[in-house]
Parts: sequence; C-alpha cells; structure tokens
Amino acid sequence: MDNATVKNDKRVISAWAMFDWANSAYNLVITTTVFPVYYTAITQTTAHGDQVQFFGRMFINTALANYSLSFAYLLMVLILPILSALADNRGNQKTFMKAFTYLGGLSCMCLFFFQPDNIELGIICSALAAMGYIGGVLLNNSFLPQIASTDQQDKVSAQGFAYGYIGSVLLQLICFLFILKPQWFGISDATLPPRISFLLVGIWWIGFSQIPFGRLPEKEKRAGHVAGHALKDGFRELAMVWKHIQGIPTLKRFLLAFFFYAMGVQTVMLVAAGFGEKILKLGQAKLIATILVIQLVATLGALLMSRLVRVFGNIRVIILMVLLWIVVCVSAYSIQTEAQFFGLAALVGLVMGGIQSISRSTYSKLLPANLEDTASFFSFYDVTEKMAIVLGLFSFAFIEELTHNMRYSALWLTTYFVVGLVFLVIIQAGNSRRKKMEKRA
Repeated sequence: MDNATVKNDKRVISAWAMFDWANSAYNLVITTTVFPVYYTAITQTTAHGDQVQFFGRMFINTALANYSLSFAYLLMVLILPILSALADNRGNQKTFMKAFTYLGGLSCMCLFFFQPDNIELGIICSALAAMGYIGGVLLNNSFLPQIASTDQQDKVSAQGFAYGYIGSVLLQLICFLFILKPQWFGISDATLPPRISFLLVGIWWIGFSQIPFGRLPEKEKRAGHVAGHALKDGFRELAMVWKHIQGIPTLKRFLLAFFFYAMGVQTVMLVAAGFGEKILKLGQAKLIATILVIQLVATLGALLMSRLVRVFGNIRVIILMVLLWIVVCVSAYSIQTEAQFFGLAALVGLVMGGIQSISRSTYSKLLPANLEDTASFFSFYDVTEKMAIVLGLFSFAFIEELTHNMRYSALWLTTYFVVGLVFLVIIQAGNSRRKKMEKRA
C-alpha cells in the first residue's frame, strides 16, 4: 500500500488505535493490579514468610519480581535501538510488532498455570510479557508519522490513548467480576479468578491486535541498507543525539532531571499494588478498585496540570509535581491505615498522568526549532526512560533485600526525586535570569 494513500485514513487510524486497546490490558491487569497482588499473596507462606526460591536461590518475593522486571527492561534497552534500526531499514515493522505481540500475549496466557509450586514459570512469563509489551509499543508508535500528517499527529496520538484507556478498563472490569463474584461462575479455587484474568489478557491482546495487523500499511525497505549496517545504525544514532544534546545545556539538564525523577515515578507506578498488598494486606478487591480510581484521577490530574502550565510554565509545574512525589514517598514510609493508603493513592493519581504528559511536551519544546530528525531524539528520550525504570526497580528490590522492609525502599526513592529537583531548579533559575536580561535589553 502506498504511504501517501493511508495518511489520515480514518480506518487505518482506528486500526492503529486498536493496538492500544489491545495491549493496554496488559499494562493495567498484569503490571499494576491483578498480577502483583496475586503474586504477593501466593508467595507469602507460613513456613518461609516472604522468602521464595528461584532456581535454587532464595529471594524476598517482591524483590525477585522487581529484579525480573528490571532485567526485562534492561534487555529491551539493549534491543530497542537495534530493533528500531532494523525495522526502519528493512521496512518490516509489522513483522516485528507481531512477534512482540505474540510473545507478550502467549506469556500472559501461560501465567494461567502460575501457582505457588512453579515460581520460575511466573517470573519468566511476566518478564517475557513485559518485553512483548515494550517492543510492541515502540513499533506501533513508529507508525504514527506514516499514517498521520504532522498537523493530525497530536489528535491521532490522543485517540490511541483514549482507546487504550477504555479497552484496559473494560477488560479490568470483566476480570473484576471473576475476582469479586467467583460463585457466579461456580469457582471455588481462590487462585482461579486471577489466573483466568491472565488468560483473558493474552486472548484480548492477541485477538484485538489482528485489527491493526490487517490494516496497517507495510513500510518500504530502505535502499542500500543491510542488517549489519542497521545493527550499528541504532547505537550510532543514539550517540549522535547525545553529542547534539551536549551543545544544548538546558535540554541536557532537563534530560538529567527527567532521568532521575522518572526512576522514582515509574518505580512507584510498578510497585504500588505489591506495596499495598504486602505492607497493609489490603486484598485484591480493594487494591484493584484503588488502581481504577487512580486511572480516573490521573486523567483529571493531567488536565489540571496542563492548565497550570499555561499560567506558571512547564518547569515550575514539574517542580511542583516532583515535590508532591517526594511527599508520596515519605508518606509511604509511615502509612499505617487503609484510609492513609487510599489518600496517598489519590495523590499519586493526581501527579501520575500530569508528570508523564508534561515531561514529554517539555522535552519537545526544548528541542531546536530547526531540528529535522525529531524521531531520533524521541527514541533517545524513550531509552532514557527505560533505563530509569531499570535502575529504579533494581534499587527498590536491592534495598528491600538489604533491609527486609519495603518502606525503606519507598523512602530511598526520595533521593532520585531530590536530584531531579535540583536540576529543575537550576533550569528555572537560568530561565528567570534570561527573562530579566531580556527585560533590561
């Protein structure tokens, strides 16, 4: 199909957005709600407490889960530049997208067999599902400039986000029925409703992905490029972006700030459900309901923060949100009751959506106005965020293993936010000095 004929085609755009509908179910059910709670619950035993054995070595259960996710993200950080270059040069984005989708979906389906006597299966499949999700999102995003003209890309991107939110919440509610009302389905085994949820995620993910697989266009192969060149091109491209960034001090400082506070933000989002189950024993129903409320509050928070940006500017608003994230981490160290946890969850929701959306738009605004290759710069941004997740999750797990207390891990995250805050304050001070000089001039 000719690329020019598919630009702004409503059927193609809807198909593209359906990929978000399909894979966002993984992000909500497996990453943030049902799986963390189920995993934490079944790996707590009377005999061994929160210790589990993984291929002969003992770990704290939640630390092991975070180590495995950290490892999965690290592998993808190494693979993504190569994958992006290969897909771009060979024109087979859709083939790679299918491969990652089937990897992720089938791994979720295999989690149906995850029970207390096969921890290895659960850890490996959850890590593979994460890799499938990360790879699929990258490749789906790469279709955006191909299917939408520049003036329509913001609108199309927002459509994908909306589809993803609706699809994930819809499947979450279906899973919620199995978990809250197992008797309606004749289920007496307490482990079965969560395991059915994992199976449904895989079916949902693979099933709805067939729509974009059928309608998205194939990309033309670049002439004169071979696989060996592509392997080098991916990392060479990132190195060139970093060299370019060195000459733009404000952009460099913002990336450093983003790297540090993203370590905290992304880690909190990934460990919140496990924290609530392990520290406060809230149970699946309350935690899943809480996460759903967070999703709703996050949408409102993103809108609120975008309005504040118009009044106070991007950096000031990000500074405010980082300060609130510090409050979140310090509060997590000391909370004792369900009410405190729910209040903290509301605060997380308020700043979760806002800091992600405004960080990306701030980065975009700081890019040179005459820059042609914006895709490479955003690829660098994505790799920065993934590397932040690797280090954030690993340190959270390491400190829990060291102290045997997740509260200390949560408290440690404040250091990342503080470092990020320092860079943001330096940027804001520089902006203020420039404005004063302009007024004098």
